[in-house]
Amino acid sequence: MRPLHIALAALVAAVWGVNFVVVELGLDHFPPLLFSALRFLVAAVPAVFLVGRPTVAWRYIVGVGLALGVAKFGLLFIGMDQGMPAGLSSLVLQVQAVFTALFAALVLSERPGRTRVLGMGVALAGIGVAAVDEGAGGPVLAFVLVIAAAACWGVSNVITRKAAPPDSLNFMVWVSTVPVLPLLALSLLFEGWDRDMAALAALDRSGVGIIVYVAWVSTVFGFAAWGFLLRHHPASSVAPFTLLVPVFGMSSAALLLGEPVSPLRWCAAVLLVGGVALTSLTGPRRAAAPPLPEPQEVQEARA
Repeated sequence: MRPLHIALAALVAAVWGVNFVVVELGLDHFPPLLFSALRFLVAAVPAVFLVGRPTVAWRYIVGVGLALGVAKFGLLFIGMDQGMPAGLSSLVLQVQAVFTALFAALVLSERPGRTRVLGMGVALAGIGVAAVDEGAGGPVLAFVLVIAAAACWGVSNVITRKAAPPDSLNFMVWVSTVPVLPLLALSLLFEGWDRDMAALAALDRSGVGIIVYVAWVSTVFGFAAWGFLLRHHPASSVAPFTLLVPVFGMSSAALLLGEPVSPLRWCAAVLLVGGVALTSLTGPRRAAAPPLPEPQEVQEARA
């Protein structure tokens, strides 16, 4: 890769890592489900009028929109709102690679090789260490919600694998149109009209900036840049940069939010990142199967 492209890949990983800190700040302004709905609304409009018609069947767009947009991000935002730290969320969410491999084995008959199975075991050990660390003083339910969000991300990865979108930006923008109404309906049902209206009435420059970051910088710019890199370089050259996302997430949370990083959390990070590397960067035994689209295998940033 050219130095400029290496810098761009690192920048995208930094944008997606810092996104977890921005999400945590945004949860001080908005209820989690409303916040997620606004994120996808701003990501979809006006971009949906600029990217052209969808390049894959609508069933895939709707499927990913519900699994990724409603389930994954809804659970993630609720988990973080319930007390899951931003840095730890950026780390734990990477277990989606394990869920992706498991679901692909069940649905797509992609049998994982020994290296991949080893990676899954190492990653799960990292999750166990992180659970022990969080269980010592953090909300266990919030931790479980983020794990569930990672599982939903794995489901969306498998659907995306079936869709094989030729244009990742076009696909992501159209996917962003799907969750808006379901998330708004869920927000009204569980968070209430009064709470939602109060959050919108109190919208200030800080709140606008947060929405712009998570929608345009993390989603639109992030996926556009990532798609550009994948068009110019092999996925095997670009994919390793996704492992920087929790590094930037944990570092930015420590610097900007004062989030402590215990020795157990560092141990969990080493195990989880190493396990995800083995799981993500080694292919299934069925050689004819094309690789998973890389943007879906990272943290959109991804929160």
